[in-house]
Amino acid sequence: MIRKSTGILIFVLCIGLILTGCPKKTVVKEEPSLKKAEELAPERERPVKPEAERVAKEAKEEEARKALEKELEAKKEAAAAAEKELVVAKEKVAKLEAEQALKVKEEKAKEEAARKEFEKSIVAKRYPGIEGEVLESKLLKDIHFDFDKYEIRPGDAEILKQNAALLQKFLNVKIQIEGHCDERGTNEYNLALGERRANSTKKYLLSLGIAADRISTISYGEERPEDPGHNEEAWAKNRRAHTVITSK
Repeated sequence: MIRKSTGILIFVLCIGLILTGCPKKTVVKEEPSLKKAEELAPERERPVKPEAERVAKEAKEEEARKALEKELEAKKEAAAAAEKELVVAKEKVAKLEAEQALKVKEEKAKEEAARKEFEKSIVAKRYPGIEGEVLESKLLKDIHFDFDKYEIRPGDAEILKQNAALLQKFLNVKIQIEGHCDERGTNEYNLALGERRANSTKKYLLSLGIAADRISTISYGEERPEDPGHNEEAWAKNRRAHTVITSK
C-alpha cells in the first residue's frame, strides 16, 4: 500500500513539473555597433605596418634607380670625354707624323742639294809627280799658320769644323791633307814643319769625329807655294794645310 502511494506521489510531482515548465535560459544579445567596431578594429590596425614598409621599400628602390641613372650618366660623360681625348690625340699624332714626314722630306731635299753642290764643286787636277787625277773642292777650305808654327788658330778651327761637317755628310769621301810652308828655312826643316802642320790638322779632324782611315797626310814643305811672291803677304798664304780628295 505504501509503495503504491509513493508511486502516485512521484507521478503527481512529475506532472506538476511538466505543467509548471523548466526555467528559461537567459540569452544575452550583443549590440550590433559594438560587434562591428570589434570586427573593424583589427582591420584598421593590421594594414598600418605593411603600408609603411611598402612605402619605405618603394622610396629605397627609387633612390637606387636614381643612383644607377646618375652612375650611368657619369659613365656616359666619361666615355664621351675619353673619346674626345682620343680624337684629339689622334689628330696630334697625325699632325706630328705629317710634320715629321715634311721634315724628312726637307732634310732629304737639303741633302740632295748639298750633294749636288759638293759634286759640282769638285774639280780634277794633275799634280807633278802624282799619278792620276787629284780631286779638289772649294768647299774643303785651307787653313793657315803663323810663322814657324803648327798650332791650330781659333779662326782656323772654325774652318776645320765646317770641313768636318761636310765630311760627315759624305762618308765615302777620303781626303789627304797637305802640309805647306813658305820659302824661308831649309828644305829639310820645311818638310818636317809641313808634316807637323798636316798631322796637327788631321788630329783636329779626328777630334771632331772623322775616322782615321779616311785621312792621310803628306808634306810638300816649300815646294808648292800658293803664291810665288817673296813678301809677307805671299808667305802668309803659303803657310797652310790644303785638303784634296783621294776617293769619293
